[in-house]
Amino acid sequence: MSHPAPYPARLADEITRQLGQLADHLAQLPPPQAAHVIARVLDPDTGVLGGITHLVATGSLFAKDQAERGALPAEVWLALGRASNELGDIALDLDEHKHALQHASTQPSTTTAARPAPAPLVVRRHR
Repeated sequence: MSHPAPYPARLADEITRQLGQLADHLAQLPPPQAAHVIARVLDPDTGVLGGITHLVATGSLFAKDQAERGALPAEVWLALGRASNELGDIALDLDEHKHALQHASTQPSTTTAARPAPAPLVVRRHR
């Protein structure tokens, strides 16, 4: 019995293509709209990052089952599990900044308004 792999593979290819299109659009958006898109993408529950984290976690469960059967090395399962955990941690770290992104998305994009003072780009992480 064969598995219907062509559709999921095409779906993965299409999602990858659309993510590339989204990145291209993002690079051209005015700052408030870009902040809005970034906030939606990074939403840990309903955004792309949350979806990718869920996908990798599902892959980890598959790899665990296959590793227990001897079809995959245990290192594959461990690597996917670690990636899933790290993506989850990244999503939580970025979720802390959700309100700043939402605030930036509501600011008008006018060139006559006073520009905010630039912030230093070296910041210590708080954990």
